[in-house]
Amino acid sequence: MPLPHEPTPAQPEKSAADDDESTPPYGGGASQTASGAGSAGTDSTSAGTAGAVSLPPRRVRTLDLIKAKSEGRRWAMLTSYDQYTAALFEQAGVEVLLVGDSAANNVYGHETTLPVTVDELIPLARAVSSATSRALIVADLPFGSYEISDEQAVATAVRFMKEAGVHAVKLEGGAAVATRIKAITTAGIPVMAHIGFTPQAEHNLGGYKVQGRGDAGNALLADARAVAEAGAFSVVMEMVPAGLAGRVSAELAIPTVGIGAGADCDAQVLVWQDMAGLRTGKAPRFVKRYADLHSVLFDAVGRYVDEVKSGEFPEPERSFD
Repeated sequence: MPLPHEPTPAQPEKSAADDDESTPPYGGGASQTASGAGSAGTDSTSAGTAGAVSLPPRRVRTLDLIKAKSEGRRWAMLTSYDQYTAALFEQAGVEVLLVGDSAANNVYGHETTLPVTVDELIPLARAVSSATSRALIVADLPFGSYEISDEQAVATAVRFMKEAGVHAVKLEGGAAVATRIKAITTAGIPVMAHIGFTPQAEHNLGGYKVQGRGDAGNALLADARAVAEAGAFSVVMEMVPAGLAGRVSAELAIPTVGIGAGADCDAQVLVWQDMAGLRTGKAPRFVKRYADLHSVLFDAVGRYVDEVKSGEFPEPERSFD
């Protein structure tokens, strides 16, 4: 989504005074993370940042995303669960960061998204929100945190807004959760909906299957209309036939976000570990790996281990007198 350019302040040259104890160990918080990402070069011609898009000098708002759709401009969303990826993805031009319940699989080591809790997601969402200044931060409402009642849904959403500092929440379901969406938005909290394949309902859906084929397409279209009418500012469509997703995108005034839903959606989202190749093994059909981060890290860690065992690391210049 092309947005006004915000020039990056020139970085001061490093001097000897910057060494030793003046450099904080183990990282230095959001400001250092962001400047570190920017030091690689924010010019779109710089190595490693080709295609990067400058974000506006303020937070992206839900109205910005709706306006982008009306003007035919697409935008990108990625998951993030920590300060370093959040700052880096923002610098690279990602407009929306999702602190997804996919943290269950990609942070906590579960096989599905079902076990992750609100108390486990809030610290991750707080880290992402604190590390960014321009991207819109959306947090998933995990399984069991909104199904019981509208009141439960609002209470959970309020916790994410107050304790994590996110700017919107996402919940799964179509017409069945329309009253939840209405209640949350009435409380002043933006909602991103999620229809099609909904991972929290995988057992009810019979596994990871494309949703909306054949006659089921009418039900999915009804779900899309219902969440829009309830007040959602956008809707994720997961594992939906491309033609049907295009029809939904053309009909709705709010932006659609595709994940396995074809190229006619207004935006796209991927889990960052899938996108960057940190996760290994067979990937879903809709995943495109833009890097092989697993191999890069494996090689780096292997060299570190070898140098420690051989005594090559640490070198004299990395030791104190």
